[in-house]
Amino acid sequence: MPMTLNKKATLIGFISILLWGTLALLTRLTEAKIPPFQMMAITFSIAFLLMSARWWTQGHLGLKYLRQPPLAWVLGIGGYFGYHFCYFLAMAKAPAVEVSLIAYLWPLLIVIFAALLPGESFKPHYLIGALLALFGCWLLISKGHTGFQSEYISGYLLACACALIWSSYSVASRLVSTVPTDAAGWFCGVTALLAFVCHILLEVTVWPDHSAQWIGILGLGLGPVGIAFFTWDYGIKHGNIQLLGVLAYSAPLISVILLVIAGLAPFSWPLLFACLAIVGGSLLAGISQRQKN
Repeated sequence: MPMTLNKKATLIGFISILLWGTLALLTRLTEAKIPPFQMMAITFSIAFLLMSARWWTQGHLGLKYLRQPPLAWVLGIGGYFGYHFCYFLAMAKAPAVEVSLIAYLWPLLIVIFAALLPGESFKPHYLIGALLALFGCWLLISKGHTGFQSEYISGYLLACACALIWSSYSVASRLVSTVPTDAAGWFCGVTALLAFVCHILLEVTVWPDHSAQWIGILGLGLGPVGIAFFTWDYGIKHGNIQLLGVLAYSAPLISVILLVIAGLAPFSWPLLFACLAIVGGSLLAGISQRQKN
């Protein structure tokens, strides 16, 4: 039985989630010494070069992908740069645990917002699956943290902006589904340029001092930032966006599991419960989708 475009695109979109799961491990290699906007400028430049290599193998410079509808440019740059800009500012204004928890509302918002798209409808099993996976994500990230505090309200609001920006970008991209994924290479290039400007204005340049850091940066640029954004672009435009929203909660789980395997994080009971909740929520959405088909 041949695979439909929707299923194929959903599988391609899931590649992004797997790659985002390597984010923590690769970030550990960089030892978190590189300023965030400098890191963003470098990794998005690598992503641009990655797509440029694809254009080169096709015998052109990708200039034909520059001419896209204004909405596509607003969504692409707003999603890539806007999310990371708010995220870095939020991390500077509030504890990382709370920022991560709030920012990771975006998969749930994708499930909710996707119901507003033409041809889509509200599907309760996706919402239930997303809420169950969100609970698992909370177990994974919170680690018994005491809770939110009023003095960090500005950071919390910026984290909310992160969730709204990425979910809105992901869902609204369906409105420009005819824009080829190759155009995302230019969005990455402009994002790298904007990040470089922010770095010059706000940070002091720090270069890696050993090869492991460069390996981490290269890995980030090729995987979680490079290929992941391109496969996500294709997945959200042509695949099952609500299912991808639920599955996205497996990314932090993959991150922690990889850290445990690498000996950089201990195994714990909350990790097991988080695993059961995230996998259970994903299976609920996936099984319901299979029964529907």
